Amino acid sequence: MVQALQPGLSLGDAARMPAADVVAALGSREGGLSEQEAGRRRADLGPNALRTHGARPIAVFVRQLRNPLLMLLLAVACVSAVVGEATDAVIIVLISALSIGLGFINEYRSERAVEALHSQLRHSSIVLRDGRERSVDVVDLVPGDVVRLSVGDVVPADLRLLALNGLECDEAVLTGEALAVEKRADPAPESDSPLDLPSCAFMGTVVRSGSGTGVVVQTGPRTAFGRIAVRLGTRQPETAFQLGLRGFSMMLVRLTGLLAATILVVNILLGRSVLDSLLFALAIAVGLTPQLLPAIVTVSLSTGARRLAQRSVIVKRLVAIEDLGNIEVFFTDKTGTLTDGRITFEQALDATGQPDERILQLGLLCNDAVVQDGSVVGGNSLDQALWQSAGAAGAGAEAGYRRLAARPFDYQSRFGMALVAGPDGRRTVLVKGAPEVVLGRCVDIPASAQPVLGRLFDAGSRVVAVAAAPGRGDELGGDRPDGLRLQGFLAFRDPPKVDAAEALARLRALDVEVKVITGDNGRVAVKVCRDLGLDVRGVISGSELEQLDAAALADALPATTVFARVTPEQKSRVIRAQRALGSTVGFLGDGVNDAVALHDADVGISVDSASDVAKDAADVVLLEKDLDVLADGIGEGRRIFANTIKYVLMGTSSNFGNMFSAGASSFVLSFLPMLPTQILLNNLLYDISEMTVPTDRVDEEQLRRPAHWDTGHIRHFMLAFGPISSIFDFATFAILLRVFDAGPTLFRTGWFVESLTTQSLAIFAIRTARVPFFRSRPSRPLLWSTLGVVAVGVLLPFTPLAQPLGFMRLPAGVLAAIAAMVPAYLLLLELGKLLFFGRHVHRPHRPLGRLPRAERRIVRRASRWSVRRRADVAA
Repeated sequence: MVQALQPGLSLGDAARMPAADVVAALGSREGGLSEQEAGRRRADLGPNALRTHGARPIAVFVRQLRNPLLMLLLAVACVSAVVGEATDAVIIVLISALSIGLGFINEYRSERAVEALHSQLRHSSIVLRDGRERSVDVVDLVPGDVVRLSVGDVVPADLRLLALNGLECDEAVLTGEALAVEKRADPAPESDSPLDLPSCAFMGTVVRSGSGTGVVVQTGPRTAFGRIAVRLGTRQPETAFQLGLRGFSMMLVRLTGLLAATILVVNILLGRSVLDSLLFALAIAVGLTPQLLPAIVTVSLSTGARRLAQRSVIVKRLVAIEDLGNIEVFFTDKTGTLTDGRITFEQALDATGQPDERILQLGLLCNDAVVQDGSVVGGNSLDQALWQSAGAAGAGAEAGYRRLAARPFDYQSRFGMALVAGPDGRRTVLVKGAPEVVLGRCVDIPASAQPVLGRLFDAGSRVVAVAAAPGRGDELGGDRPDGLRLQGFLAFRDPPKVDAAEALARLRALDVEVKVITGDNGRVAVKVCRDLGLDVRGVISGSELEQLDAAALADALPATTVFARVTPEQKSRVIRAQRALGSTVGFLGDGVNDAVALHDADVGISVDSASDVAKDAADVVLLEKDLDVLADGIGEGRRIFANTIKYVLMGTSSNFGNMFSAGASSFVLSFLPMLPTQILLNNLLYDISEMTVPTDRVDEEQLRRPAHWDTGHIRHFMLAFGPISSIFDFATFAILLRVFDAGPTLFRTGWFVESLTTQSLAIFAIRTARVPFFRSRPSRPLLWSTLGVVAVGVLLPFTPLAQPLGFMRLPAGVLAAIAAMVPAYLLLLELGKLLFFGRHVHRPHRPLGRLPRAERRIVRRASRWSVRRRADVAA
């Protein structure tokens, strides 16, 4: 029966059936399924998930084969085998296999890390099981489960609604329409559109207002959202890190193509065989490319993700780590971040400022908290605090009163309403919400009200105003009931966090500007900020923000620290305006009203206790809502980026120098200076030594401020330090030819050892702007892997592999000459560092206004790396 259950009842059929018939058809009841039956259905139908985050080794392996250079190498190996160069073919295949293997191992480990991180994130729903409400992981939902919906929830499956109270859902994820859709429980009429079903709630949509109950009809990929997702796939937009990496790769492609083509043409013109010239040119192209850059990036990001997980930071997309480190302006809410987040009811006051328990009673009657068996199990934090207060029982909120209708609090209007009937049957409309909104709807406001409200705000209290008006009938009317009069205020306390001041100081030390964007009153936010030592330069309220055009807002942003009483749309507008000024923006939010702003920020950050829609929209999820944890994450992001750039600078400069030397020498020598397989082996051994770069220490000054991709700086670095390597290569050529009268084999062996030794040891100089070892020590893994590769390179000519690789034993004199050149080369590198970092001139930003966003983000970040490096040297 269960196997046929889900396909047998489509959502369209359920929408047109009476609710009771749908429940019966699904084998359920109003009190929901039993735990035993739910477990059986889940075992038969699978989890309520669109896709899993499992690591798939076959998919990872296939991705390793998508490298165009690798495909070209394998093609050349086939050609070599056909023309009789079997040894070259075998060596190229072995080197390619090793490269594929290294990439596979590291990327697969990365996917396993992502899988482990995703397993720590949980989304839950309130479900009726065995007639009782309980929190259930959404992946465990099955057809027949009865689910409760409230404001901020992401609908966990396709539901047929059973009962509702002003329920409206945002279905933009399915329809693209921004307006919320009003729902009803009556059977839906016939419709041409599968989404035009007002009696249903669809998976992935968001509850914007009201509440309701529904029975699960479809789960996972069989939902409307699931069918769309499966059909279209899931492709995330590129991050700034990926855009920078792509720009760098394009630069290498152009440079490699030019150099390889030139070498190929010149060697053919010199009368060398086409095959040898092609193999040599291809080896030059491969040797110039940092082959293991994807593996290095993957290792860096996955290592960083594991470290961040240990610090209670879950990264949903690995590439978001780099953007996390680049945050320059950070917007945060106030509650739970700067404050404890444990809101407690403080006092109930009438409009004159006198204590009045009647105001507490009115607040409890107009309340969205979910209370079961006398305990609060849900609702917004202020309403929960009211019920949990010591005076709630004494107020006797429900004694003799009946709540006839209610309109829950929503984030747009910032107030809620309730219609209650008293012991005498008289109807009263109660309105409770933000003071400025409620007071704006009242008549005859006492003169004492504003001074009372001001004193509460100055004390840092969160304040809710309560008003009342005569009611008629059993239904609520419009948003402005006639004769609404202010009754008083409910004050709540949310003290600043003890350690928040220290966390803000850490963010300042990281050169991150913190701004507060809150739905609370501006005076309360300013009080909290100043108590924590955050300098408040200016405050803009939502109403003031509404009056500013784009230019005025851009002018106001640098002088504004607090944005108060802002709507969700205004949050997004502020964040977009800040990004337009060229800043990398992070935003921390946890409510359904924060979802759009989380999408609009460069880095959307949420917390594990946030609403499901906020966690879904975020790039990074904090298991603790703590700015200190965020500071750890930013520091880790900068460390990862610094180590990635180390590999790029070391690989491109050393490879460029060696390949330039090989290309230039091939024009004047009567033989190839190094065989293609020797070039590939040299490059592979060098890359292996650099696989430990992600473990390297990072100088303190490199973490003080954000750093960004700067392809121009990388190109200048390559062109400056590559020739230093070539100088010693040419010196090696001269010694081998004139002093030792070297033939082709001795020449190739001597240069292979010298080239691998110098470029490997150069890692220690290039990895830091400081003096290596004395003022900046490498990590132990990097130290030993580098020395190990140097040892392999020196010993290789003395092993049985020497002859197949085209090497020979080196005379003692050649080894001594190479040993003498190494310290001279490292000294020259240090002198080059002083000249380069001292004279590399900062290039001003180009105008950004007319460029597309992707190009604008790359251009506005250009040259910042060089600025940071100059500052590092000065430090």
